[in-house]
Amino acid sequence: MSNQMWGGRFETGPDEVMEEINASIGFDRKLADYDIAGSLAHVAMLARTGIIAEADALAIGEALIEIRGEIENGNFTFSRALEDIHMNVESRLADLIGPTAGRLHTARSRNDQVAVDFRLYIRAALDLFDSRIEALQIALAEKALAYAGAVMPGFTHLQPAQPVTFGHHLLAYVEMFGRDRSRFKDARARLNECPLGAAALAGTSFPIDRAQTATALGFDRPTANSLDSVSDRDFVLETLAAASICAMHLSRLAEEIVIWTTPQFGFLRLSDKFSTGSSIMPQKRNPDAAELVRGKSGRIFGALAALLVVMKGLPLAYSKDMQEDKEGTFDALENLALCLAAMTGMIRDCEPDLTRMKAAAGAGFSTATDLADWLVRNLAMPFREAHHVTGRLVALAAGKGAGLEELSLAEMQQVEPRIGQDVFAVLGVENSVASRTSYGGTAPENVAAQARRWLTLLGRGA
Repeated sequence: MSNQMWGGRFETGPDEVMEEINASIGFDRKLADYDIAGSLAHVAMLARTGIIAEADALAIGEALIEIRGEIENGNFTFSRALEDIHMNVESRLADLIGPTAGRLHTARSRNDQVAVDFRLYIRAALDLFDSRIEALQIALAEKALAYAGAVMPGFTHLQPAQPVTFGHHLLAYVEMFGRDRSRFKDARARLNECPLGAAALAGTSFPIDRAQTATALGFDRPTANSLDSVSDRDFVLETLAAASICAMHLSRLAEEIVIWTTPQFGFLRLSDKFSTGSSIMPQKRNPDAAELVRGKSGRIFGALAALLVVMKGLPLAYSKDMQEDKEGTFDALENLALCLAAMTGMIRDCEPDLTRMKAAAGAGFSTATDLADWLVRNLAMPFREAHHVTGRLVALAAGKGAGLEELSLAEMQQVEPRIGQDVFAVLGVENSVASRTSYGGTAPENVAAQARRWLTLLGRGA
């Protein structure tokens, strides 16, 4: 039996395998609410322009609202034989109001219908990301303000480099996530054009009002080219690209949490809410939430790569390949939203071990650059020469198994006779961080000011 929704040209129905590969209702049912919203805007426009009768539009609108309620309440039966969410809704519409339901599809195609549904879905996801990233930024900035002066080691190559503060480290992620929000906002602005009315690919001969449907659905304007309208998935790719960068930032922070919570580092303790145990080793506290955030980034990157491959060889306009745009996207965006919520919880509940951090900050000759800077300032020594002298002093301290601050003045003067007693003022880690007062530096007053600035920007200034 041919498909009752489109099968007029066909004498038999699809093969079982064809039905299996063709059906998308298993995943595109997520678009149900957006599909109905688009249909309500479309039918209102059809009535206003006189393309269909007001009475028909009223019957269709009331039935669509009833269907939306059935779906929300779990009372709607989805059929694989009807392929997708559009046909499932239209079939149920026909059950409720008979042949009048067929007027809904006047002057549109499933091609522009799915394009508008997907834009509405992506737009809602972008709005969710903005609020979730904001919550994470607030958690990071509040923690940064609380620990603006807490000294910890700063690393390059994961080797001790120079002392920084825990607050300064956290604010680096606030900056990263701020850029993520900016990318998502840019993506939202670009996608906010309405493809409804482009029909299959060429537009329609009916006197539709595309501006009306665009406005009703909250878009800035209609899309300007019907071919591009139905074949464009840039808005999905751009969202996935921004999501991938955001996931990468989350993964970097998750990696640091994993490292910092090891006994070897001991910088951080996650709360019980975001830790798990072992089925065999009773002593274990595993940072599974952080590990899963780190792991899920791969799924998000994969969705971007997969859709790029789908789209790269498609001629204009719509091809069925584009049905493959949704499943990976749904998975990626849902997981990003979950990861943002999990990371926010971890940051809010975590507690740093200030003693361990400060002790580690002084290890590995981390104030060597402060010593070199002192030689430049106090002895008018060229920096390259100061670098060489400091390197000799580090070698001397390493040979003695001591820190720089543990060398005597006499030992230092063996390397550079002009060094004076005041050099010891720059060798403590707290003195080191306090001296980094350049804009964007790690001095505690800088960190506190930046944390307050961010909290004000995020609406938490009080």
